[in-house]
Amino acid sequence: MVPSPTPPSPAGPDPVPTAVFDEMLRAARTLLAVRHPLDAEIAFSEMLGSWWGERLPGVDVERLLGEGLITRATASAHPAGLGILAAVSALGTSGTQRALAEQGVIALRDRGLTVPRWATQLGWVRPLSAHVNGDRFGDIDEVVLVFGRESGPGSASSEAEHALILVQDHNGGGVLRDAWITTKVETLLEKCRERARSDGFARFEDLDPAAARAVLERALRRTEQVVSGADRSEAPVPQAVGLTASDLTGGSLATHFALANSRVRHLPEPSREAPPPVPVWRRDRRAMLAARFLASDEAAELSDSYAASRCTDHIITHGCDIDSGRPLRVSPRKVESFLLHWLPGRVVLLPEEQEAMPHVLAAWVRWAGSRDGLPEVAVAATLDAVWDSTAAFARTYRDPARPLGLRQEAVRRLLPDGDFAALARRMFAFPLMASEIVAWAPDEFDLDTSQGRRALLRLDHFGEYDATTPHNGRHSSGRDHWYRPVTGHDPVRERELDRLERLAVRLWHGRPPNLWAAARRLLDRGLARTTVLRELDEVLGAATSESELRRRLDSL
Repeated sequence: MVPSPTPPSPAGPDPVPTAVFDEMLRAARTLLAVRHPLDAEIAFSEMLGSWWGERLPGVDVERLLGEGLITRATASAHPAGLGILAAVSALGTSGTQRALAEQGVIALRDRGLTVPRWATQLGWVRPLSAHVNGDRFGDIDEVVLVFGRESGPGSASSEAEHALILVQDHNGGGVLRDAWITTKVETLLEKCRERARSDGFARFEDLDPAAARAVLERALRRTEQVVSGADRSEAPVPQAVGLTASDLTGGSLATHFALANSRVRHLPEPSREAPPPVPVWRRDRRAMLAARFLASDEAAELSDSYAASRCTDHIITHGCDIDSGRPLRVSPRKVESFLLHWLPGRVVLLPEEQEAMPHVLAAWVRWAGSRDGLPEVAVAATLDAVWDSTAAFARTYRDPARPLGLRQEAVRRLLPDGDFAALARRMFAFPLMASEIVAWAPDEFDLDTSQGRRALLRLDHFGEYDATTPHNGRHSSGRDHWYRPVTGHDPVRERELDRLERLAVRLWHGRPPNLWAAARRLLDRGLARTTVLRELDEVLGAATSESELRRRLDSL
């Protein structure tokens, strides 16, 4: 475990060995001889990115190491420490870190320390232009930001010093995949322009810097959410399709992530009247788009209208939620990602829907491609990708009900939203939803009502059932019921049901995700379900806020 240079509190993490920060100070000493601020910015961005994405239960690694480094640098009373503080004040990924580092800079300067000139120029840049490089398919956007260096506050520079290139993967959920810096700005821009002139399928356009900021702030935020495993209860967490957090933190993106955040903050803020970076697709608008497609000539040959409608809903959901609000965009890479990465393990398809999906997708490609202005050759290439992926889709997609021994009706009850990732969590919360009992009395066990939830929990945990009409069930002996009738009003039992319902509802919806993660860890240790539920309930009752709840759950 990696901790803080200060003695830990009894409930806190162990301290980070001082040698960790001393090594960073030694690295900073070698940078004192650097002559150009850009070289120093890249080096310090790499230092700050060395722990990006590290996760430990119950520990905020970013705060632990970031603030620990600031504390150690301030205490060092050395020019290298002042260099680190100047870098963090310019490149720190949180406002708190930047403010603490600025205080450290003031403290060391008051002690008479001097630093190289580059330390006074860190972050002093002015955005000159923004561009986007890509192609007509639109799978990847390379956003090019051009900056000049300022010698101080208010000193304008029209000379391009460097360009920051950020690569956004729309098939991956709009996250950033790569980043790099070049000082050969004019060479880069001219190559992009020449490619766009000579290749009709290429695209290179100027981008309003304020619009670039809106797009990149969203991409940076989504990337950080994926890497850190953000809380879905606070905001929707993007799905990194076909990617893992280690795919994002293992390359040059980690090296440049702090620098990228800093540069994007220097772009002008978009006006309040500016449109959002991603179009908003409400449910009624999605339904209208589906209706237009299903009424089109391209969809006329789809024989199973119900399966076609369900498949269309999934295609539109993928385009709106994953592909930056662009359901009409089609490409070979997008259809492959949809069939082989997004659908398997995320969406429950009935057998007839699984069989229909490639045919519905092909019809969608023909319909959407023409409306989005895609050339015929590109539409044909995308159709080829659909049929080339069909066999792999049949192998990759597995009926989630089959290995669990569940009937399709049970899967529909547990996954009304089709979110296969929620299956185990919801079965843990309401295991009787997978049984035939619910089919016998669906109104009495309706999860949309508190009465239905409590009836399920009462039967699950206490074996009691207040049946309007007695149900013998397959376990009946003919003389005895397999449940005990509810007798009278027991206040203690009702309070227990209150707690169980509160916990089960949170588990059903996955709020916060730390709750199910903690349950899995306890189950992996061999604890019984009842014991796990009791421990989770105790934590839920003791927490006074959502942030405290997450911390307590992470410590289990």
